Amino acid sequence: MGSASQEILKNFTEVHQRIDAAASRAGRRAEEITLIAVTKTHPVSKILDLYSAGARHFGENRVQERESKLAGTAQMDATWHMIGHLQKNKVARVPGMFQSVDSVDSLALAEKVDRAAGECLKIKNEWGDLQQNAFKNRLRVLIEIKLDPEPAKSGAPPEELPRLVESILRMPHLNLQGLMSVPPYTDTPDDARPYFRRLRELRDQLRKEIGNQILPVLSMGMSHDFEVAIEEGATELRVGTALFGKREYGE
Repeated sequence: MGSASQEILKNFTEVHQRIDAAASRAGRRAEEITLIAVTKTHPVSKILDLYSAGARHFGENRVQERESKLAGTAQMDATWHMIGHLQKNKVARVPGMFQSVDSVDSLALAEKVDRAAGECLKIKNEWGDLQQNAFKNRLRVLIEIKLDPEPAKSGAPPEELPRLVESILRMPHLNLQGLMSVPPYTDTPDDARPYFRRLRELRDQLRKEIGNQILPVLSMGMSHDFEVAIEEGATELRVGTALFGKREYGE
């Protein structure tokens, strides 16, 4: 095994140990938490190393970058998450490359994703690749909520969440599973706690109003603060640097 592979295996093991410890502190089971490896700027070789180590969920920020890695990752039996801001003119390409869109932030975008998922399903049907399970025929999505007041941040305003949830639940080709948010970066991980707690409270309030079975997923927490996110109820973590090392810009 090469040094890069050894380093990634070491990182993968250490991240899982940290997940186990944080879950134990919170009185939770580590098995409840999905680790999504964020592949932004990282080459296919490192992605394959992490896959060999045991990772099965991967997140990409840009449609173009996912396209550039399609051939090299084609043999992976993995779930790919679109986790970055999704431009409306890129939506048609998403259902064929991702199994989940974790960054739906408006009704207009949700409607476009729903139409694109329907077109993809139609093509699968024509080629005889249609699965009979209704949820497998629907594209999994999360709603991204803007909890950081910084203007550049993406996400739906919290006050729009109830209307957005009810609208997406009625869409025939989308399977709404939960909420996602990106808190502002802080030097002290615990400073992100109020943002994680706020996302969980928004979800819990919706469950009281709409139904206790909806929105099981809370995607929150990254390399520098995922342990705090676990303590506040995260079910999915988006981790890049702690797994791959520093981003390789320019490669």
